Amino acid sequence: MIALLRPLGLLSLAALAALALSVALGSVTLPPGEILAALGGVGEGLSRTLILELRLPRSLAAFAVGGLLAVAGALMQVLLRNPLADPYVLGLSGGAAVGALMAMLAGVGGLMVSGSAFVGALVSTLLVFGLAHGRGGWTPSRLLLTGVVVAAGWGAVITLMLSVSPVERLPGMLYWLMGDLAHAGTPWPLLALLLGACLLVVPLGRHLNVLARGPLQAAALGVAVRRLEWGLYLAASLLTAAAVTGAGSIGFVGLVVPHMLRLALGNDQRLILPASALAGGTLLVVADTLARTVIAPEQLPVGVITALLGVPTFLYLLYRES
Repeated sequence: MIALLRPLGLLSLAALAALALSVALGSVTLPPGEILAALGGVGEGLSRTLILELRLPRSLAAFAVGGLLAVAGALMQVLLRNPLADPYVLGLSGGAAVGALMAMLAGVGGLMVSGSAFVGALVSTLLVFGLAHGRGGWTPSRLLLTGVVVAAGWGAVITLMLSVSPVERLPGMLYWLMGDLAHAGTPWPLLALLLGACLLVVPLGRHLNVLARGPLQAAALGVAVRRLEWGLYLAASLLTAAAVTGAGSIGFVGLVVPHMLRLALGNDQRLILPASALAGGTLLVVADTLARTVIAPEQLPVGVITALLGVPTFLYLLYRES
């Protein structure tokens, strides 16, 4: 148990440090004294507004979105026994983005956008796995190729939707599609979903460890394989949809984080899943801080930063798997 808790403690400290850095840095750098005063409910009104109403909610939203994407990626990699599995690469993020954009163009908001994103992610999941399975079962390369093609198809649908959208709405939609945390809103629902997901899937760690060895061995050891697989499909779709609804389409977090943790900590899912939540959240907080500060006061889409980190990693993993 101590061996499991030590890395989680270190990752928690890293997450707190990233959040503190994110709150302090920006177009206006704030000293630690002002940050502590604002968090304590005192201090100047401008600093308190900047911290409590702008930077802290955005940083917490970044942490939640990063954690959701990383946990979804970890679940997909266990399910498919493939380190290249990722909601973005396999088209789940694209399907969720199409669903969310359809709801936005229809003029609805709130839970309808989230629900539409979940339906889009679920449809994409079923489409990818159905096409990849074919008649003889899927292989890692076949699944990856199918996911890339489906993701390209969703990209074409998104382009078509943008082409027929009102001109005045295009800038905001384009920025959101590249990953935008500026309008993420309150972070508490996303954080609650991340906590609930961890509380739900971490107790299944032993079953996931067995499933990672293959469905036949898992069934022989008494695991309800089909029920567990469908549960993982639904969980990954829900987490991806929530992340896309909160911050747009952000790629490669679900690919990079679980794989790097697996290289460093081993393949025990009881440790990898909560570690993915902490490390994924930390990574996106750092990426969002860079997006806000590199060309301040202008801001970059956070998806650009994660892509610059994720593309080389993806190519390296692809090279190793070939």
